[in-house]
Amino acid sequence: MSEMSLKGRIALVTGASRGIGRAVALGLAKAGAHVIITARSLAALEALDDEIQNAGGSATLLQLDLKKGDRVDQLGPTLFQRWKHIDILVANAGILGPLSPLGHVTEDGFVTTIDINLTANWRLIRTLEPLLKQSDGGRAIFLTSGAASGKYAYWGPYAASKAGLEALVKTWAAELESTNVRANLINPGAVRTGMRAKAFPGEDAMTLPAPEELVPMFLELASSACKRNGEIINYREWRDADANAQQSSTDKLSADA
Repeated sequence: MSEMSLKGRIALVTGASRGIGRAVALGLAKAGAHVIITARSLAALEALDDEIQNAGGSATLLQLDLKKGDRVDQLGPTLFQRWKHIDILVANAGILGPLSPLGHVTEDGFVTTIDINLTANWRLIRTLEPLLKQSDGGRAIFLTSGAASGKYAYWGPYAASKAGLEALVKTWAAELESTNVRANLINPGAVRTGMRAKAFPGEDAMTLPAPEELVPMFLELASSACKRNGEIINYREWRDADANAQQSSTDKLSADA
């Protein structure tokens, strides 16, 4: 895939202090977007901010705890005061929650997982939709998981939260059909992150893709040229299709030479 320019675009990334969120935020900044990076702690974002600046990009650091609904609700009006719009939302933040038989899951463990992985994303949609509609090509990207449609023992709260998120985003996408905004979900699969290590502590992390390998897919979906809407894009399927397309292009150039 060729380098993609997002010069002049304004992007918001939740959960940007580590893992996929960190890699995507840096990738967006390198592509020219001004990135609003959020996490529960500003201190956790400082190293990323330094790296973005060293790469010639720009960022705004914003403390955001998705468990605090009133803070999420204030996000849209706060951003509107400064930028009037945003072009890209990457709703990356999420938690694994308790991995336990459903009968042993505490109410707090269940509710917290739903609050962060599902309810907070509904709040983000509600508060940021007006700003995305002010863009000439607003793009929203959410992260899901195979657990949403699979059958995995002990993954109840996480699976339920991601299944709900898929339904939520598809519904929103249908509501956006007549607008300039498009919303999709990415299923990254197994990736070398702290959450994956927590869920599968005996797994060799070096056999998994690094978060940076997913960045081109996010950049493609963040572009105003991307017209996909309401889709779930599996990273490995996208990677294989992209590799095949590049090979076909190379073969054609060789044949024409």
